[in-house]
Amino acid sequence: MSRIPRAEPLRLEARSFGDPQRVAEFAEPDMIGPEGLWAAAGYSRHADLQPPPSSVHVHARLEVGLVLTGEEEIQYADFVAACRPGDVWLCSSWEPHGFRYTRPKTANVVARFPPDFLGNELLAGRSWLTLLVAPPAERPRVTSAELRTRVLEIGRCMRREIEARPPYWETMVRLELLCLLAELSRNWQPPEVMRHYGQAAFAGMAQIMPALNLVHSLPWRKVGVEEAARSCGLGMASFRRVFREALGMSFGQFGLRARLAFAAHSLLNSGRTVAAIAQEAGFVDDSHLRQWFRNHYGCSPTEYRRRFGQPGGPRGAPQ
Repeated sequence: MSRIPRAEPLRLEARSFGDPQRVAEFAEPDMIGPEGLWAAAGYSRHADLQPPPSSVHVHARLEVGLVLTGEEEIQYADFVAACRPGDVWLCSSWEPHGFRYTRPKTANVVARFPPDFLGNELLAGRSWLTLLVAPPAERPRVTSAELRTRVLEIGRCMRREIEARPPYWETMVRLELLCLLAELSRNWQPPEVMRHYGQAAFAGMAQIMPALNLVHSLPWRKVGVEEAARSCGLGMASFRRVFREALGMSFGQFGLRARLAFAAHSLLNSGRTVAAIAQEAGFVDDSHLRQWFRNHYGCSPTEYRRRFGQPGGPRGAPQ
């Protein structure tokens, strides 16, 4: 698999809640705030980038990050984003992505949160969530000096809140995230597959949010269309239509992607067999998982674990 470079451990010095050593590993356990927010402000310790450190992450939460100083690459399955100060990266739930610092002492701010953390806000008539579920190459980017300056201001505010953790710091980070996404959406044109739906379809994102939260909270099993529709208070036909209009894919495709990514996470963060992971992720058997996994990631589960697993074994239980 050549679409994601070989991953090496990522080491950060970060100040957030939880044990500092765990924060330094950029792992999620024990670092979740009361509103479901995981946040860290950190910098690379590496003065010599030979070989360059990198890491592959797969997690349930949505992710927004920005670079304050230095440079790094964000590696998706089929796209690499080079980020310098003021650049932003966005990741959807259960989307494998990697980091590689290209300059020493790179500082960044990262926030991970469940789909309902930012609420049902609309930006220019469309849900903020559309910025994160668009294909990686078509997500909004910083394209002007003015926007870069504004992004850095937001990033510094987020860093102060994360490091100091004063009262209501989670609320302040939420407001800064909304400001950041609003700034990014000003001149962004969504992909063609999303563009033709119009404002009514994007407003439907609020209707399907309960289904997104359901998949987010139960990634280890297959959530049926009937159960998802019921959680949204919609009939199955209406739910299928609204979901496809809002996200440009069927609910079945979305759920399959979530379960595949949960399997990928388990491969990297546990010592369980492929057969056990297939059962946990709601697949019929391990051959079924292998087939879909190869279609989606371009390699077998065993090869994925061999190439991207951390030296020294698993890093913890999946989230």
